[in-house]
Amino acid sequence: MIVLEHVNKVYDNGFHALKDINLEFKKGEITVLIGPSGCGKSTTMKLINALNTPSSGKVLIDGQDISRLNPVELRRNIGYVIQSVGLFPHMNISKNAGVVPRLKKWDKDKTDHKVNELLDMVGLDHTIYGTRYPSELSGGQQQRVGVVRALAAEPDIILMDEPFSALDPISREQLQDELIRLQQELNKTIIFVTHDMDEAIKIADTIVLMKDGEVVQTGRPDSILRHPANDFVRDFIGSKRLQNENESPYEIPLVDEVMITNPVTAFPSRGLAEAIKMMEMKRVDSLLIVDRNRQLQGAVSIYRVLDQYGEEGKTVADVMHPVRFSVASGSTLPQAIEIMDSHQLSNLPVVDSNNRFLGLITRGSVVKHLAEVYPTMVPPVLNGEGE
Repeated sequence: MIVLEHVNKVYDNGFHALKDINLEFKKGEITVLIGPSGCGKSTTMKLINALNTPSSGKVLIDGQDISRLNPVELRRNIGYVIQSVGLFPHMNISKNAGVVPRLKKWDKDKTDHKVNELLDMVGLDHTIYGTRYPSELSGGQQQRVGVVRALAAEPDIILMDEPFSALDPISREQLQDELIRLQQELNKTIIFVTHDMDEAIKIADTIVLMKDGEVVQTGRPDSILRHPANDFVRDFIGSKRLQNENESPYEIPLVDEVMITNPVTAFPSRGLAEAIKMMEMKRVDSLLIVDRNRQLQGAVSIYRVLDQYGEEGKTVADVMHPVRFSVASGSTLPQAIEIMDSHQLSNLPVVDSNNRFLGLITRGSVVKHLAEVYPTMVPPVLNGEGE
């Protein structure tokens, strides 16, 4: 655990950057520091690896006062990811990712194994990207390498200072998802600085909201959304996010209200050429398979069909896979979204008590529903498309 006790930071010009900060960063959680520019969030984070030193107060890591530790060794045991990535242009990707293990005198085989493992884990095949140079990678790929470098020496603590803010929206979304997935596997203590409330809500276990060098509110995202401490928090979060269950004029929707009632389906007896044609005509990359009674039998993707296409006698029944997750008619939309989020699903079938297929919840159908119920939340350009 990381603890800040009565920390103040006053610069030589008299500017009081931090005012009596008392915080606990729980082990194995993502804590997001957020607030407007100049609020002290980055200053607070940099106390943890001694890039900033407090004017008064203590910073403790697992009970040890870090002012008594060697700052170089401290930093080598804390991962650090920054907005500008900071890769060395003269080093290839593998060498960049292995900088800290080499500084810690790891042997080459151990370093190479860890770097290769992490590159593969973030979707950068080490056999392809390991010998490339930073200039040959996109911004999102470079930032992935930055994350790998922070993880390579197996630190328990990772500091991330607005790491995704310079990326395009799609890359930012992908890396946020990647961070959540990595955290589930690696269980690090992550302190993440951002100015984006949507990003904070998505990735945080705990949010610390700051203003003018002080902590205004700290808590779980849902708690802060439901119980903002003051008008500053309300304004910073935004009024639309603050609709809680008691105040909302809208009923919680059921999946039956949100689902697509006529998604593309096929019978198990369909041939593979027919399946491809159906997907082409409907512009989808998968089919749900139902029998004559509309009972859900399975699903098949275009990739599976193409892989087996050479065997002319095969039908969809031969190549489909079971549908592992579905939601019962009458369930609420939040229940469906929880299943989709937990298992990283792009869609979720709705079935009745006899497993008869009724409809399909997709990201597009959710957005369409939100656009109808909360019309100011969704840009008009979406217009219900994307199913």
